[in-house]
Formats: sequence, C-alpha cells, structure tokens
Amino acid sequence: MKMRKTVVTAAALLAFGTGMTSAWAAANPFEDVPADHWAYDAVAQLAADGVVEGYGDGTYRGSQEITRYEMAQMVARAMAKGNVSGADKAMIDKLAAEFADELNSLGVRVAALEKKVDNVRWNGALRYRYRTETEIDEGVSTRYSHQYVTFRLEPSVTINRHWTGHARIDYNTNMNTAANTPAAGITTEKRHEDTDVEYNGMRVERVWVEGNYGRTKIRLGKLPYKTWVDGGMIFDDNVSGGQITFGNKVKATLTIGRSKRFDGELGVDPDHPDNDTGSYQALEIYNDRADKITWGLAWHRWANRDLLKDDTNASKLNIYEVGLGYKFSKNLSLHGAYAWTNDADFDNDIPPQKIFSHSKKSYSIELDYKKADPADKGSFGLFAAYRHLGHYSSIAPTYDTVYNGRRGVEIGASYVFATNVMGTVKYFRGQKMPDDSSAPGQPRDATERDSVLFVELNYFF
Repeated sequence: MKMRKTVVTAAALLAFGTGMTSAWAAANPFEDVPADHWAYDAVAQLAADGVVEGYGDGTYRGSQEITRYEMAQMVARAMAKGNVSGADKAMIDKLAAEFADELNSLGVRVAALEKKVDNVRWNGALRYRYRTETEIDEGVSTRYSHQYVTFRLEPSVTINRHWTGHARIDYNTNMNTAANTPAAGITTEKRHEDTDVEYNGMRVERVWVEGNYGRTKIRLGKLPYKTWVDGGMIFDDNVSGGQITFGNKVKATLTIGRSKRFDGELGVDPDHPDNDTGSYQALEIYNDRADKITWGLAWHRWANRDLLKDDTNASKLNIYEVGLGYKFSKNLSLHGAYAWTNDADFDNDIPPQKIFSHSKKSYSIELDYKKADPADKGSFGLFAAYRHLGHYSSIAPTYDTVYNGRRGVEIGASYVFATNVMGTVKYFRGQKMPDDSSAPGQPRDATERDSVLFVELNYFF
C-alpha cells in the first residue's frame, strides 16, 4: 500500500515538501492524481519557470502518483507567488479550478464560480504594427510602407482531463486607408511586397484541439507550428492537419498537413491566389530547450507541382537541417541553424537556367541578451543576427523583417513599458538574392540592396 505524505498545519501545506509520513496518510480521503493527469505537466512547467521549487526529481511523476491533497499543496504554493508571467498565471488559475475543493480545505479560497468559468478562458492582444521596406536596384529606390491594427482573441476551453480546444480570431484594420470593412480574402501580413495588400477584415485564423497523455501531445485541426530546431527559420505559421510530440529530455515532433509558403518570388499569382498552398510534412528530433546546450535535427517536405514546376523543375522540396545553441548564462545565449535542399536544380525557361546554390540553403545565427516578459514591467530583450534565407530552403520563416531570398543583418529590441504593454523595434539591412541565372544581367552574387524597419506595440490581456 502506498505511503502518503502527512500535512500537520496550514503553514506546512503551503511550504510543501516536509516528507513526513504517518498512518493517517493511509486514511487520506482524497484520491490519487492519475499518472497521466495534465496537472503533472502543468506543475512541471511551473517548476521550470521557477514558480514552484522542489519538483522534477521523479517523486511526483510516472508511477509514483501523489494525492489530490498533495497536488493542492503545490498549487497553493504557486498561488502565493508574485510576479509570475501571464502564461504561468493562466496555468495556476486552471490548476486552482481543478483542485478548488482541496484548496478550500487548506484555507485557500477558490470561489465555486471560478471553477465553472475557468472551463472557458479568453486571452488576446491589441496590436499596432508599422513596417517600411526600401529596395535600391541600379540606383532606383522603391519604398513600401504598411501600418495596421489587430484585435486578437484567443479562447481556450477544457473538454476533459486530457483534451482542450483552442482558437485564434483576428480582426485587422489598415491604418493607411482607415478602412474598417471586412474584406473578402485577407492577404496575410507576410505578403508585404504587394502594394495592393489589404489588411482589413476578420477571420478565424486557427482552430484546433489538443490532447495531453503524459509525455505525448496530440494536436488536430488548423494549428500553429513554429519549428523547434531552428526557432522558426524554416516554418512559423498554420498547418491544417495533425501533429504529435512525444518524449521527455529528447523529443520528437511529427507534423502532417497542408500549409502556405511565403516568398517574394513564388506564389504571387493574381489568377490563382491559392496556388501557394501545398502538402507539408516535417519530423524534428531535439533536446529540451531549457538545457545549457541545445541541438536538433529535422526534415521538411513541401510539395506543390503547379507552383514548383515552373521555377525549380521539381514537384517537391525536401529540406534537411541541423540546429545548435549554447547558453553562456541566464541572460546570454547563442543559437543557430543550417538548412539545405537538393531538389531545385533548373527552372523551366528555354533554355533552362541553373538555380544558384545560395537559393538552396538557409542559415541563421543569433545572439540574445535577456528577454522581455510582458508580465514584468521594465524587462527588456536585445538580439543581433545574421540571416540567409534561400528561395527554396525556407517555407514560412518567422522573421518580421527578413523573408525568402534575402540575406543580411537583423537587430532588435523589446521593452515592457507597463504590465502587459510591450514595444518592439527591429531593423534589417541586407540584399535581395537572384534565384537563378535568368535574372537579366545578374551574375551569381549580384543583389539589390534591401532595408526594413519594423515597429510593434502590443497590449496583452
């Protein structure tokens, strides 16, 4: 028969971890928390964020189940913490609702209404963005500028102890035209080269369900995916399909579905606006991102015969990559990734033109200092990076100032002016790379100069 810890005073409950046992434990009226309950992973995340100490030695995971009473002790301790992030606060609230009865018995008040309301949560943001890009080609300067406001809602619902539902709803308003009438078919913000881009209107950007079974996570629907190995260098957007992640210190993520690709040269076809959508599969293997040294390996496959056959003489792109990172200290880290494809050789011009090798590889190296936390007023983060994003080796990169076919230096800073009010500035200066030798008069390394300024202000709620 399992022995269970004994709690003798309310103070001991909040302190947690006395390690005392007695015969009373055998008569504890609260049932064990099942080993596959979502609360274990929630508390593990709080421990990783420094909200709860003394967790992670295996005592409260796997087959060594703990009681609901003991789990409530950890929740009570987390509730007593101040200056936690918004994400951690939401997690604590969810745990408090789950263990409300046990917390009440400890003298920690959780209103019955909270327990019911917590089944549906609403988060989101009000965001202003300004982006200006200047291209200089043979002495001719061309400038594109966009500014818009986004109102974002991110509801989440608890379905049962394993499954939750999620969505993201965006309403965008073009600040240049002051238009506020929803437009049919919103062009994504990443299509910034199009001077006729419209940012107006509302749509459900994402909707998916998520299942947690111990160390296995399942996601189905139109779900968000940011590649782990490279921090989003290959992909950071939506996938319509499914994804499974499993493992502990070493994880694997398998993704299968359909996605768009964002490229200043490909997929811009007014007669076929959906021609930039293709099938997408990815497999990533990587270690815990909290480790001092991080590493990862990945394979991505993006296929669209109609789009690629005119540009690469191929129907698919297989992209392979490696990633590596090192944390010098709590505040300073360096990480990078390198990716390549061998599928793009010649375009279908007459005669066919050879595709340059720089268009078949992508790499990024970034130095980060500190990190801005919206829940921590006065916190800030700085970064400097060099990016090289080949036309055919990146699918939907995460960067706000750099996209396919560009290479150069990007720097940026974020600062939290007040709780949940954060500003960000990024600047890129580099070059636009020709993808093949059909570019008129362009030798292999000839480029246009390119500079981008990006400003963002977020109000989170």
